[in-house]
Amino acid sequence: MAIDRAELRDRLDRATAHLDPPYAVVDLSAFDANAEALVGRADGKPLRVASKSVRVRELLTRVLARPGWRGVMAFTLPEAVWLARTGVSDDVLVAYPTAHRAALTELAADPALADAVTLMVDDAGQLDLIDRVCPPGRRPALRICLDLDASWRPLRGRVHVGVRRSPVHSAMAAGTLAAAVADRPGFRLVGLMSYEAQIAGLGDAPPGQALLGSAIRVAQRGSYRELLARRSAAVAAVREHADLEFVNGGGTGSVAATSADPAVTEVTAGSGLYGPTLFDAYRAWRPTPAAFFACAVVRRPTPGIATVLGGGWIASGPAADSRLPRPWLPAGLTLLGAEGAGEVQTPLAGDAASDLRVGDRVWFRHAKAGEVCEHVNEVHLVDGDAVVATVPTYRGEGRAFL
Repeated sequence: MAIDRAELRDRLDRATAHLDPPYAVVDLSAFDANAEALVGRADGKPLRVASKSVRVRELLTRVLARPGWRGVMAFTLPEAVWLARTGVSDDVLVAYPTAHRAALTELAADPALADAVTLMVDDAGQLDLIDRVCPPGRRPALRICLDLDASWRPLRGRVHVGVRRSPVHSAMAAGTLAAAVADRPGFRLVGLMSYEAQIAGLGDAPPGQALLGSAIRVAQRGSYRELLARRSAAVAAVREHADLEFVNGGGTGSVAATSADPAVTEVTAGSGLYGPTLFDAYRAWRPTPAAFFACAVVRRPTPGIATVLGGGWIASGPAADSRLPRPWLPAGLTLLGAEGAGEVQTPLAGDAASDLRVGDRVWFRHAKAGEVCEHVNEVHLVDGDAVVATVPTYRGEGRAFL
């Protein structure tokens, strides 16, 4: 949707005039619109919210109260335990294998908690660790999901397209691991997951790079066709050993495509709720920017440069410009190539810089979604031109999971 950036800046400035930067806000109208749009793209399949892309319990609860959203995908077991215990959800899938002994002990000691949390496994060694921490005869059966690697390996595996996650890549490997889980006491195989990062997490229209965009789209089409067949075969192989409750796939960037896969029963999404800058490089759907952080102009080193205090909230991933926050309001600001976004100050140039005065706010968008919440203790929720609530982030609740 088209955004009147001048109007948005004015509205956010008015809503937060009483606050001192730096601070973060979420525009609830954009957040809710993104949540609804994602449900539409899922075409009837339920969406599981990725908590690492939100990291605010109030907002996780808000989206889970909407039709079409069901369950949480957590990024660590301690987080999953916390979300289940605090009532955010009674269906929490841990996205990655765990070696957290204290959390495993807590999970195994509480049958209700064990029913609410599903562990991720891609290697029998992970089962061995769990058994060492809490032997099977002293615990309820723990819920298990298998992680099927979704990367594309054309040319007989000589090329790798995607991220390096699970060692379980073939349908045969999935069936073998499923048999191992099913044969071991103290475990209950309930799900299969595969995250096609090369489709869901890679923009197919990088700005100013038309040839690269074309190459990405070709690779994504080839990867999607291959994964459709392989995931279907893997699900069939796993179902020979367990009655699966769910088959999970995708992410914000592939909700529509992943939902179209008959083998998938639910799709994960989270980043699309906030609309970070990485999703500006997608053609199929671009979320409305909903999350921003504000920094104050504190100096004017030259007539054409305005410097804000802070601003260096860099996103994880490859060290590249795409991981830098983007000065977004007012329009027409750019980072300096020699300095980028700094820990304690960020100089800004561009057409709008000369009009900024000491004390003015500059609004940034983060490159990735939930990571912005690791820099603030609270998020201000804006409705129209007013802050209607101030809610704690994970950090504000004293929770630092990674």
